[in-house]
Amino acid sequence: MLEITTPIFEKTIDNILQVPHAPTQYRTGTLVSYSVPWPEVSLIAFLKYAANGPRIYWESNTVAIGFAGCGIAAALTAHGPDRFQTLQRQVDHLFDNLILLNSDAPVLVGPRLFGGFSFRTSHEPTGLWTAFPPAHFILPQYQLTRFGDQMWLTVNHRLEPEDDPLSITGLLRNKVNWLKKAVVNQVVDNGSTRLASGLERPKLQANFDDLMEPITWNRLVSDAVQRIRHGELDKVVLARARKMRSAYSIDPINVLIQLERNYPDCYRFLFEPIPGHAFYGATPELLAEVTGSKLRTIALAGSIRRGNSPEEDEALGQQLLATPKERHEHAFVVDTIEENLRSLVSKLTIAPEPGLCRLSNIQHIQTVIEAELATGCSILPVVGALHPTPALGGRPRKIALDMIDESEPISRGWYGSPIGWLDHQRNGMFAVAIRSAVSVANESMLFAGAGIVADSEPDKEWRETQLKFRPLEDALSQAGSQ
Repeated sequence: MLEITTPIFEKTIDNILQVPHAPTQYRTGTLVSYSVPWPEVSLIAFLKYAANGPRIYWESNTVAIGFAGCGIAAALTAHGPDRFQTLQRQVDHLFDNLILLNSDAPVLVGPRLFGGFSFRTSHEPTGLWTAFPPAHFILPQYQLTRFGDQMWLTVNHRLEPEDDPLSITGLLRNKVNWLKKAVVNQVVDNGSTRLASGLERPKLQANFDDLMEPITWNRLVSDAVQRIRHGELDKVVLARARKMRSAYSIDPINVLIQLERNYPDCYRFLFEPIPGHAFYGATPELLAEVTGSKLRTIALAGSIRRGNSPEEDEALGQQLLATPKERHEHAFVVDTIEENLRSLVSKLTIAPEPGLCRLSNIQHIQTVIEAELATGCSILPVVGALHPTPALGGRPRKIALDMIDESEPISRGWYGSPIGWLDHQRNGMFAVAIRSAVSVANESMLFAGAGIVADSEPDKEWRETQLKFRPLEDALSQAGSQ
């Protein structure tokens, strides 16, 4: 990271204050957005100072763009079976009224909505999920964007009827002055970037409790296998949950620091709509990426552990690719993605052979799928068509989801659901929220699932879920207290 010296920082502040006036005519709810270059700083460090407000975060070492944001300029929510369509209308209303006060910023830098959906439409936001309705998106007041080797700050503001559009310069000046003081006092220290770090924090004393006994898991998996063999369905994904209690409140930023170290190539995310109510994780599974008319998605299903040596690791990967049960499960996901996208695309290309997605503790079978979207299609209809994929739900979808509702004693909440962002051009990127946890104060809930097919064995599926719990268990244990 480059050092941030006070003169450089002050010069950047001077630049942002040269804001042109907004048009004198506008409609209620008009969104005004302004973006300027910003000194280089860790996205995590930017979030650290905003601990008392809503926060969002999205980053992966495999993607050239990352985001951190705080505050709320606009919030969108939706409920019911048409939540994707309802949200799309709200997005259109918000962005159709957009005023970009500068046109020289890169196209990837403008205002973005961040958020996600619950796994089931019928989700009730209770308990640890109180702050997470069936669909919820936030446009942050302050959005820091990492674009390649550049940093940009975007300030968002919604004009209200009582606002004078000619005073927009003053409004943004006040917002930036507030940010300036916060950053100078807490991120910039003695002329250098003080990065958030968990290295000096003691290991968090935490207790993890399984919310499902092995005997119950064995029964659920055995029942699912019998129903599959009787022809009721092809596959169902069953999940189990673990609850963690610690002596101190969980700081999700410290958890994300650990996840960045251990899973740099995953999509690391945070959605904290209310301070202290946080959903976060590091998922390897891309649900959909849309840029213009180009769509990219990845089928990810089939798992095995990593080896203790390069030779063992390669042998395990080849074993995974050659195992009929795992290839069968993976093929369900590929076929169903193709079926669900057919009405939305004009051309679809599937990689001829699957490959391996290798993480620090587990490896998966993956197949890259690319498509040309039909005219007028954007990211949200794609997300609605794909969710839930057979990698988290099953096939046929309705029968599998009904079985999940009947079998699992704990609501999945937002686990296994689309999490991500979309911009004012309706481009966006969503991942599947696996390897994730929800935290409120000193309590956290973790989830892990396994795909059940005709030849699944309960003990093996239990061990697979144990592997999938490990990323968040380790990160939470190593994060330390606030």
